[in-house]
Amino acid sequence: MNARKPPIAERSHPMPVMPNKPRTRKAGFALIAVASLALAACAQDRVVQTGSIYPYDYRDRHPIVLSEQPQHLDIFVRGAELDQRQKDDLRSFAAVYLAEGRGRMSAQIPSGIGGADRTFEAVRAVLAEAGVPANAVSRSHYQPQEKGLAAPIRLTMHKMKASVDSRCGLWPQDLGVSDPGFNLRNEPYWNHGCATQSNMAAQIADPVDLVRGRSAGDIDTTRRTAAIRNLREGNDPSTTYRQNGRSGISGFGN
Repeated sequence: MNARKPPIAERSHPMPVMPNKPRTRKAGFALIAVASLALAACAQDRVVQTGSIYPYDYRDRHPIVLSEQPQHLDIFVRGAELDQRQKDDLRSFAAVYLAEGRGRMSAQIPSGIGGADRTFEAVRAVLAEAGVPANAVSRSHYQPQEKGLAAPIRLTMHKMKASVDSRCGLWPQDLGVSDPGFNLRNEPYWNHGCATQSNMAAQIADPVDLVRGRSAGDIDTTRRTAAIRNLREGNDPSTTYRQNGRSGISGFGN
């Protein structure tokens, strides 16, 4: 007869060992936390933006503002008298001060520089000839930081100036693929338009032109009369400019 099989409790097969799931999950959470901290350390220079609060127009991101800013002119001590270029610079500086300057003009004279006081007297004489009164220029001395370097007489005045009320070269968003929210919104990057606004502000001759327009100037009666006469006679009022040197501008439009 065949031997009877032992019951299940008496069999010698090893029981399977169940893995420790709580410890595995804790270790996974720890790795995720470490990776998140590493990524956060690499992205500290990014701007976290959750909503659509981005200024779309470059004029809103980089507005041109009017403010009083100092304007300087350096006159170097080069001899007993001022040269012609220094005199021309002083006359131009004085003309801007009389037209747009605010407050008093200040003159900083370097200490310990031979001939600096004599050069300043020549500067004040040129300013007086240009119409700047002597009581409109304040005088002070300063100590040059490094000996041996040329230390100029610095004239300073304050005038209205147009400038951009932001700093160019900022990149708060990543233009790559790491910011999907910014890419999906299809908005212009922050620095776009800053250079154009800065160049325009630097080229403005009169900052008030950014606030209001100028009044209409005098019309050219002769040119307008010739154009109207050609229109009444059925002729072409346009002008053809030739650069062969044979015709003058006075003959155009007739």
